[in-house]
Amino acid sequence: MVFEFFGAKKKVVIGMAHIGALPGTPLYDAAGGMGRLIEAVLRDVRHLQDGGIDAVLFGNENDRPYVLAAPAEGVAAMTAIVQAVKPALAVPFGVNYLWDPKASIAIGAATGAAFVREIFTGVFASDMGIWAPDAAGAARLRRSVGRPDMKMLFNINAEFAHALDARPIELRARSAVFSSLADAILVSGPITGKPAAEADLRKVADAITDVPVLANTGVTLDNVKTVMSIASGAIVGTHFKVDGNTWNPVDGERVKRFMDVVQTLR
Repeated sequence: MVFEFFGAKKKVVIGMAHIGALPGTPLYDAAGGMGRLIEAVLRDVRHLQDGGIDAVLFGNENDRPYVLAAPAEGVAAMTAIVQAVKPALAVPFGVNYLWDPKASIAIGAATGAAFVREIFTGVFASDMGIWAPDAAGAARLRRSVGRPDMKMLFNINAEFAHALDARPIELRARSAVFSSLADAILVSGPITGKPAAEADLRKVADAITDVPVLANTGVTLDNVKTVMSIASGAIVGTHFKVDGNTWNPVDGERVKRFMDVVQTLR
């Protein structure tokens, strides 16, 4: 399927710009402060864009342990960082504040993001406790802040969690599109950097024909051909990092090698 909101491209690759731990979180580097966070993200964005990715997704993956309600200082810091990096962007960008749909919408609206990624639907038993997001509240906030054009990418099988909804994954995907107006469906593995089950990705892709389906985690050079034969695109973070380690900087050569293969699949 063609991504109209990424310039009508096929087999889209969204590269992750993982922001370092934000102020107020246990791993925050107070000595380096906001300046060091911005410098690191700018470097990663440069490598991602030079490698040929189609869009950038800013996320606060290092704000561990994760929370389900974003604190004010986290929202403010992430907004400031994205705003500081925007002048360097030559591709569309999105935001994702883990794991708060309304915070993601608010940051996206404030910074001019083209899309947001989140867990918008479902009920999960998770590392953070019982997880029940509010898709309706997020969609209404998107409307009230005047950004109905900002796409909502629904991650339907949360990382670090187990769905308490016993319906098959393809039915949950179809339901999210029908009842909650998902602009795209994402299929994830059990944890950051681990791939979605191929069977799950295929079931969802076969069931969803009116919005794009993306692999959300664990896409690598080893499996990209298979993934792209099933899905419309992928979000790639860990594989683009030095030594394939989620917490390392982006390795520009890894990005280029990956995107060279993707170009042959388009």
